[in-house]
Amino acid sequence: MLPTDEPLSHLGPSLLLLLQLQLLLPPASAFFPNIWSLLAAPGSITHQDLTEEAALNVTLQLFLEQPPPGRPPLRLEDFLGRTLLADNLFAAYFGPGSPSRRFRAALGEVSRANAAQDFLPTSRNDPDLHFDAERLGQGRTRLVGALGETVVAARALDHTLARQRLGAALHALQDFYSHSNWVELGKQQPHPHLLWPRQGLQNLAQVGDPTCSDCEELSCPGNLLGFTLLTSGYFGTHPSKPPGKCSHGGHFDQSSSQPPRGGINKDSTSPGFSPHHMLHLQAAKLALLASIQAFSLLRSRLGDRAFSRLLDITPASSLSFVLDTTGSMGEEINAAKIQARHIVEQRRGGPMEPTHYVLVPFHDPGFGPVFTTSDPDSFWQQLNEIHALGGGDEPEMCLSALELALLHTPPLSDIFVFTDASPKDAFLTNRVESLTQERRCRVTFLVTEDPSRVQGRPRREVLSPLRFEPYEAVALASGGEVIFTKDQYIRDVAAIVGDSIADLVTLPLEPPVVVPERPLVFSVDGLLQRVTVWIHGEVSSFWIRNPAGVSQGQEEGEGPLGHTRRFGQFWMVSMNDPLQTGTWEIQVRAKGTSRVRVQAQTSLDFLFHFGIPREDGPHPGLYPLTQPVAGLQTQLLVEVTGLGSRGNPGDPLPHFSHVVLRGVPHGAELGRVPLEPMGPRERGLLAASLPPTLLSTAGPFSLELIGQDGVGQGLHRAAPQPCAVVPVLLELSGPPGFLAPGTKAPLSLRIASFSGPQDLDLRTYVNPSFALTSNLSRVRLEQNESAWGCLWLKVPDTAASDSVVMVTVTATDREASTVPPTHAFLRLLVLGPAPQDQFPAPVHSTDPVLTTTSPAFHLSTLVTPGRAGGGLVSNPWWGTVGAVLLLLGLASW
Repeated sequence: MLPTDEPLSHLGPSLLLLLQLQLLLPPASAFFPNIWSLLAAPGSITHQDLTEEAALNVTLQLFLEQPPPGRPPLRLEDFLGRTLLADNLFAAYFGPGSPSRRFRAALGEVSRANAAQDFLPTSRNDPDLHFDAERLGQGRTRLVGALGETVVAARALDHTLARQRLGAALHALQDFYSHSNWVELGKQQPHPHLLWPRQGLQNLAQVGDPTCSDCEELSCPGNLLGFTLLTSGYFGTHPSKPPGKCSHGGHFDQSSSQPPRGGINKDSTSPGFSPHHMLHLQAAKLALLASIQAFSLLRSRLGDRAFSRLLDITPASSLSFVLDTTGSMGEEINAAKIQARHIVEQRRGGPMEPTHYVLVPFHDPGFGPVFTTSDPDSFWQQLNEIHALGGGDEPEMCLSALELALLHTPPLSDIFVFTDASPKDAFLTNRVESLTQERRCRVTFLVTEDPSRVQGRPRREVLSPLRFEPYEAVALASGGEVIFTKDQYIRDVAAIVGDSIADLVTLPLEPPVVVPERPLVFSVDGLLQRVTVWIHGEVSSFWIRNPAGVSQGQEEGEGPLGHTRRFGQFWMVSMNDPLQTGTWEIQVRAKGTSRVRVQAQTSLDFLFHFGIPREDGPHPGLYPLTQPVAGLQTQLLVEVTGLGSRGNPGDPLPHFSHVVLRGVPHGAELGRVPLEPMGPRERGLLAASLPPTLLSTAGPFSLELIGQDGVGQGLHRAAPQPCAVVPVLLELSGPPGFLAPGTKAPLSLRIASFSGPQDLDLRTYVNPSFALTSNLSRVRLEQNESAWGCLWLKVPDTAASDSVVMVTVTATDREASTVPPTHAFLRLLVLGPAPQDQFPAPVHSTDPVLTTTSPAFHLSTLVTPGRAGGGLVSNPWWGTVGAVLLLLGLASW
């Protein structure tokens, strides 16, 4: 941090300009209103607002200081007077149409982790994590520790955990300015020692120092006694409030009814929640400046490349391979090497160069170890050392290796499995399905084995022709596919690896599966490019027809609509750009089961989350769900990305009007729900209430968004993975902080039913195999009943520092065998001895680069998960596609 009296002459002219910008934010009319009455008052600024505004400021500063290769540098004046949006930043830096989806999802992880501190049972009532109860020194220790753990996790390439720890740190940092009297003391700058603790906190109120007078009104502007000591309010009953001390205050604070009544929190603009509501905006201003300082600290400590990976400041995906290394896999391994080498060489130094590489080998009986890196040369060297050796019999440990890859692959990624064998570990199928949805990763199996063949490769037993069904189930759950091919075609078929990591969307088909003598219909809009049709199966013929009636058959080579290639039973038709917009048809005639997939490149896509309103806890809000739970009324929250994409710059913005819910896999329509826009259209935030009929029973479903572009032509987008209404609510949470070798970590489990009686078996798993004990193995629940369990995880002395631990709890219905089990996952990180060095002062500016200009610092609130669309957003809530209510590692602090 730059002290207030430090001369600025050592900074360059551009930084001087940045430091001189005033902190001005838009009025409430420019932000989203509060759509749930339980949320903080309109005009309030939330943790998500502060987190995402700070992240966008530091990202813009990084872009200004690091001009993009091959493109003109960004100019600060181009952003003045405009709402700061992630989509616009990416378009300016990486080029028009560059997708910001992963960046926005990463910021969503951070901001939802921030807000989760007010909901998790392990954090919501801990005064050290909120700077409550005058535990200011302890709070500073936990804050700095969380930032240090962020660095450790980021360097270990576990960016999910790093974002969770960062969210926890930012929550505490921002709470300091709302829960303490720093603002009331007249301070105009962030505290100089919260982030750089080389000096202790000074002038702290002691236990015997009275700090507040009694206030019987909701608004308490003068209840602080005249002193210059630093204090904070007490919340609830633990710890109890000593005589003469200030309360936090507000509707949920039990201590505020004990003399001295009232409180000093500045959480919102509402006196019902915040007795010092009149200072809310001043507190938010300092919290924003402090949050920018925290992001800048991390940038200094990690370096620009690692900091960019932490926040996924790139349009590129990762590259993740799972490879069967048995003796018959020579051709497949060579195909993987060729594709990896092609991707590395073609994209090196460009915006689409992968930022994360994962490699997991497997055979029988072994699998792993996992290899992760951000260096393409290291990845290529490791891949080049893999050869097909030994083994050669079937089945193999494929799903175990895939599970390991999922633990280390970033969200929103593609994973490619190369094998010629069925899985020996098919019992992992349901767990891997759920994990793919929790991680939002798409899995594609490239299998050089005819599923109907019964001879060839040595086997220890007679194998069923249905032995590949686990692959089919995982592919369906993840939005991927299983491609059967032969050795002579594997190199050509493997070319889909490069295409898949180009951030393509899958276009919805009607019907979604091939039906004899019925064409498949899909829509093409003006925002789609590089449309490719994939057809797989024993196809005798097919044709594709555009809206003008022009058709093209299965003949290989160039046709009137595109170029067709065939590799055995795999067909690929690359359509010519620009495509005619409107309704297209595909007719397929085939023996047995055939599959059709249509993919296209576009920046117009969407993220989505689920949530339910919740009134208990320190603050009201929307409680996040990874999947809807049977019997719980649920909100669907949609965040559209790439709204700046238009056929012509002057066209109006695209918009989506409703969501279609379909059964999986056959596509029967389950409901059609209107989407309500939440605030200005350029934000791309939409909400809908899921129909009670969908939520009455457990089962899978898919989401499709329907709308129009700026000139009235239809838009149709589909979620990349199906969702599911799960039968029970399953929550798994852990202690604050990371794991230490040689210790026991307490975990808590909650399971609840809202749709009827449940008789459930509970099983636990740990990867790696640490000892885990539980006091709950079976539970019987009636409707609206909950049960709690305690688990103890023993971390051995030999546990490797910086290693990831995944704890899984599975609930299986003892009576309904057709109901899939429900899973909860918890990610933890083993942390070695704390480093002795402290965070250095940042080498980058920690003042705001840019905030959107207006006459006042005045905002409105909205519940929306992971928006990161720009400016100040509000009320972050955790929610990702998964099989259960999942707090992931948010509870591991």
